[in-house]
Amino acid sequence: MTDTVKLIVDGVTVEVPRNYTMLQACEAAGAEIPRFCYHERLSIAGNCRMCLVDWVGAPKPIASCAQTVGDMAPKKDGTPHEISTKSPRAIKARNGVMEFLLINHPLDCPICDQGGECDLQDQAMGYGRAASRYQENKRAVDDKNMGPLVKTIMTRCIQCTRCVRFAAEVAGVDEIGLANRGEDAEITTYLEKSLTSELSGNVIDLCPVGALTSKPYAFNARPWELRKTESIDVMDAMGAAIRVDARGPTVMRILPRVSEEINEEWISDKTRFVWDGLGRQRLDKPYVRANGALKAATWDEALKAAAEALTVSGDQIGVIAGDLADAESMKAALDLATSLGVKSIDCRQDGAKLGVAADGAKLPRESYLFNSTIMGIDEADAILLVGVNPRKEAAVLNARIRKAWLRMVPVSLIGERVDLTYDYKYVGAGPDSLGELKAGHPVFEELSKAKRPLIIVGQGALSRGDGAAVLNAVSALAANVGAFKDDWNGFNVLHTAAGRVGGLDLGFLPAAGGKDVAGIVAGAQSGEIKTVLLLGADEIDTSRLGSAKVIYIGSHGDNGAHRADVILPAAAYTEKSATYVNTEGRVQRTQRAVAPKGEAREDWAIIRALSAYVGKTLPYDSLTQLREKLGKDHPIFLGLDFAPGRHGGSVAPPYGTAAAMQSAPFRSAVTTFHLTNPIARASRTMAECAELAAGLKPAVAAE
Repeated sequence: MTDTVKLIVDGVTVEVPRNYTMLQACEAAGAEIPRFCYHERLSIAGNCRMCLVDWVGAPKPIASCAQTVGDMAPKKDGTPHEISTKSPRAIKARNGVMEFLLINHPLDCPICDQGGECDLQDQAMGYGRAASRYQENKRAVDDKNMGPLVKTIMTRCIQCTRCVRFAAEVAGVDEIGLANRGEDAEITTYLEKSLTSELSGNVIDLCPVGALTSKPYAFNARPWELRKTESIDVMDAMGAAIRVDARGPTVMRILPRVSEEINEEWISDKTRFVWDGLGRQRLDKPYVRANGALKAATWDEALKAAAEALTVSGDQIGVIAGDLADAESMKAALDLATSLGVKSIDCRQDGAKLGVAADGAKLPRESYLFNSTIMGIDEADAILLVGVNPRKEAAVLNARIRKAWLRMVPVSLIGERVDLTYDYKYVGAGPDSLGELKAGHPVFEELSKAKRPLIIVGQGALSRGDGAAVLNAVSALAANVGAFKDDWNGFNVLHTAAGRVGGLDLGFLPAAGGKDVAGIVAGAQSGEIKTVLLLGADEIDTSRLGSAKVIYIGSHGDNGAHRADVILPAAAYTEKSATYVNTEGRVQRTQRAVAPKGEAREDWAIIRALSAYVGKTLPYDSLTQLREKLGKDHPIFLGLDFAPGRHGGSVAPPYGTAAAMQSAPFRSAVTTFHLTNPIARASRTMAECAELAAGLKPAVAAE
């Protein structure tokens, strides 16, 4: 039996794999097949019947999404089966299906948020009848409460069950279902509970009608009014492909783009709904602290105050880069700090023991990357998670792991026992369990026998005091189970900060004799550090900076700005073209969708202006010149959208420092999924989601 099947579709001969559906075969031949329930990333339901085609010789039209070509019995004369998508019978069948679908559909297109990008609208125009013959009253269905993110108008629902299948199969939460049958069938959540999945917003994109739409975006804009800018996400370290839709100076919504290598076509709820935080609590003018209070100032006054604070010796200055810092701003800050003789430089706000060994030697790039690549999860045949909760730290990546688990790939966990949406073997809570993974242990044997074992270690395990020892132990384990091969590197570090890998690639780390983040904070408290420059660093304990002068460059009035003596307002990620490096080591760029707020400027331009005020003018006047210098000094940044991945040239493990590990259990680096950065903390939508997740009744602001 051959692995392919030959068909004739609308007169075009095509040869396709036996596992193709008739719908896929028709599309391979160039035919257009309408559909509502079928989605290539979900299981086949076959319940909308919109994809009917005419299989020549069959007694009735066939639902092409549910018919596998390999199951079609060969014709007696040996000729290929013929399929027509344009015959009178196929056209009449689709007309009939569309007429039935519209029987109960409300005629509310002018007020529907799906208007202009609605599959039902488009297909009714292309495949529907000119008029309806239905004279009875339409069915009405009560709207359901699905929480603060998804708005429901269930009378529009055509029961395609895409949302049900997504929740059960991709998100891994059985929260949406089809209740009752026939005329009484309704899509609903269990007891009308709010959706709890971190991926719940994707049902909005999946819904082919206006039944499930975005609640925060409701009635804000029409799709044809929006400027669409392709960009990348910075809410976690995955670098998901997104599209930023804006009108005038305001970002109105954020949608996913298809990227098979990173996020497929899903994004997390934080990525999708954080956009209202881009306009709230913004720093839109410079401020200087006088007599204990921050006062608005001109750029000249603020830059003079910042330059004055930097007149102390380099040993008395500390520079900390935040989680959302882009490569250009860190490069400019690093060049300025180096020119001032500053050694206390760090981009690891959480204290992760990455990038540099205890003796100050720089660790290889493989020691802090997701080496197998995100897409490599699809090839893994055994997975071990160490000190990581991927559901909170990288929700879309967690869906990839779940997809592997559905293929019967075994998953094991060392760390917090939490609901990851899939089953796993629980090895233990901390380093003691990690030390037990030796020959003879069932999980060790499972990983050793796997052709492509995959180990993921999280920031919760690496940001502890014994992080270097944990890194050493996990990388040694990866080597012992055969995770390093010519065509495979199964050792992976999952980052949570979008700017972290870029900072490590730049060497935004303490120089010889310099202090790390903890040392800078302690030095500021003791008076040893006189000035601290915070480049969007808001996750440190700013109350412990003592009497040090604090210069804050950032976009939001968060922790760093509250403590600052000089505030230099910067652009957010949707307001600049900036370079980031994701957890795989893939160099990516955001694109400017809207202008910076008020007097805010791009971070690198602020640092370039500041360098002139301190008499150490940096050698670039434009973003192009800065990127040329960046690529010259760090060639890694010359290759855009390329994940280095596994290759035989990896530096041999173990990495880190061999030492005794603490017995304390591992904790996830992310405790509150919705509030991990200044933009998210400024978002009302994220605040409401965080309150719901914590089991609190959300406070409703007075209008």
